Amino acid sequence: MSYVLESNAVASAGGAVAPSSLEGGRASVGPRPSWLGSAGVQLPGAIVAAVAPQFYYSWDPYTSTSLLGMLDAYAGSVASVVLGYYVLKRVTNFPTTHESAAVLPIFSGSFVAVLGLLAFLGWRFDYWPMFVGYVLSVVWLTAVLFVARQVRKRQFALLPIGDTLSLMSQPGPQWKVLTAMPVLPNPCDGVVVDLRADIPAHWEQFLTTCVLAGVPVFHVNQARERLTGRLDIRHLSENMLTSHDPHHAYLALKRVFDTLAALAALVVLGPLLIVVALLVKLDSPGSALFTQYRIRKGGSKFTIYKFRTMTSGAARPQSRNDAMTRDHDPRITRIGAFLRKSRIDELPQILNILKGEMSWIGPRPEAAPLAEWYESQLPFYQYRHIVPPGITGWAQVNQGHVTDPSDVLDKLHYDFFYIKNFSIWLDMLIVLKTLRTMLTGFGAR
Repeated sequence: MSYVLESNAVASAGGAVAPSSLEGGRASVGPRPSWLGSAGVQLPGAIVAAVAPQFYYSWDPYTSTSLLGMLDAYAGSVASVVLGYYVLKRVTNFPTTHESAAVLPIFSGSFVAVLGLLAFLGWRFDYWPMFVGYVLSVVWLTAVLFVARQVRKRQFALLPIGDTLSLMSQPGPQWKVLTAMPVLPNPCDGVVVDLRADIPAHWEQFLTTCVLAGVPVFHVNQARERLTGRLDIRHLSENMLTSHDPHHAYLALKRVFDTLAALAALVVLGPLLIVVALLVKLDSPGSALFTQYRIRKGGSKFTIYKFRTMTSGAARPQSRNDAMTRDHDPRITRIGAFLRKSRIDELPQILNILKGEMSWIGPRPEAAPLAEWYESQLPFYQYRHIVPPGITGWAQVNQGHVTDPSDVLDKLHYDFFYIKNFSIWLDMLIVLKTLRTMLTGFGAR
């Protein structure tokens, strides 16, 4: 694991603690991460790597312009690294992410943003040493995070009560089942317990001792959520819908960003959209665009726009079976297969974003006949309509395209996780994963 489950801890005494003992010295506690996993090593090393090339920057002490340019370059590099590191830690706090793989895109964005702002403000500096520093900082941090992940795996202790032992099938951390004479792994990143089960008094005392010693204690469902990126929705009492109400302030901010980004994309991608439309019409008879009724925020219907990827008339509007796309579907055209794999077929939905019917990121809108069927089969399915649907989403980048109700239930778990953790940081992670999806074709049909 590249993250600690601290956000869902039942209780912890903030911050790391020095190794101590539990139950008369039988259990060493922590957590005690390797030095490579420490922010005190990662961030300073990245800053040094970023500013080191600028020591070769030649300047004349009697010429204020050169001196100011050097100082501006130092400030810009340090600000870029600090911003990138902060965003990296916020984004990779979510499950199914690898910090080392996220360094390059995040630091690229932070350097471009900071240097663009400084250039706009009229700061003068030499771009070449800053570029070299950017490369060195990315290489340093990527290598350190990769090695740290290999050197030390997270270790968690499991209380053998209730449903806790089911976590042992989850890959990633190392699990240790506690016995009547509990000995925590050293270091220990947390203790997992099923809080719905009847916990004997001696185990309750043990958990209290762990909390006081600074060892996080997690409910089994919370631990599973942080490991898988899926939210269990079997028990309404444990997942009160009102507690998962998305932040309305971020919804408003997201709407502004969606509109600005859609306008920019329409200008930049306009020529590509025209070319693709011509290729679709040349590949097979019919309209270049495919329209279909889907479900939007609030549960109402809207018309979605896509490039047509199937033969014209292959899907009846109200047919549930025709709305499903299966593996190697014979209805898909030659160019349609490429458009689906690259996700280019989704680009006309920029129009839906401009109309306020969709967002760039959110639960994928289902065809109306499928949505009505799922509502009759799956509990709480309609709750996914509490946020605007998106071109890409958390379920899409983790699971891909599915149609079977059992698979859709898993998809619903991903959607609920997205709603519960609705934030700019999760959206940024989805953008990074979507880029990977577009390059690999993951989940396309």
